Amino acid sequence: MSEFFRLSGGGNDFLALVEPRREPTSEQIRAWCARGLSLGADGLFVLRRSADGARMSHFNADGSRAELCINGTRCAALLAFELGWAEEELAVETGAGPVPARRAGSREIALDLPAPRPPEEIALDHGGRRFSGWRVDSGVPHFVTVWPRPLGDAPVAELGPPLRRHPALGEAGANIDFVRYPATDRLEIRTFERGVEAETLACGTGVLAAAAVGLATGRLEAPVAALTAGGFVLTVGSTAAGHLSLAGDARLLAAGTLREAATELPEPPRWT
Repeated sequence: MSEFFRLSGGGNDFLALVEPRREPTSEQIRAWCARGLSLGADGLFVLRRSADGARMSHFNADGSRAELCINGTRCAALLAFELGWAEEELAVETGAGPVPARRAGSREIALDLPAPRPPEEIALDHGGRRFSGWRVDSGVPHFVTVWPRPLGDAPVAELGPPLRRHPALGEAGANIDFVRYPATDRLEIRTFERGVEAETLACGTGVLAAAAVGLATGRLEAPVAALTAGGFVLTVGSTAAGHLSLAGDARLLAAGTLREAATELPEPPRWT
């Protein structure tokens, strides 16, 4: 048994282990993140102290390692603050490098992030339809497509799986973002996340990718308010160093003890 924390960053929910004796296995992570059968989460991160603040290892719900999860990093910073490792600012070491983090209000954590490289315009063909959009690396790869109608009509569950694995996006695939730009200071976004293999209530790297596309194509001017599927608004701003900031709600929801039953899941049924 070991202690765990549950956190939410803009609707992305995570499990966290603090300085465990050993890293969890991919099988354990998949079990713990299984919704309805165990604790359930979009992912898990391991947090350790470092000379500059904190170091995290992030894992998707399927047990795969992710170099960067922006909402996970915001949650990691919040947990480090709550543990007393820093008061207002610290650097979080991620697989994509160090990320400066700070408190931006009573419930908000902000990160300072390098601006993604210029988006690459591409088109994906699937099922006799062509989906125009942009490939963006915001720490992890994304495909951003502008949806012309209200996002409630976007077929995220239907098109997310095939587009996420489209050959044009490389062997590892990409996250798929359906986006609207209703005003020059606002965007709306729904994201199908690889590694979770489902739509999540928020995706920080997706918001950053969608903002990068909007800024590059003249649809947006910073700062930008991004409405996510969970109902939270994440704010993307520009910094004096030419970086982008991303701020939004982050919450420490609960702490508890992992028990053996959390990993003892049944085999999926084979219906006849």
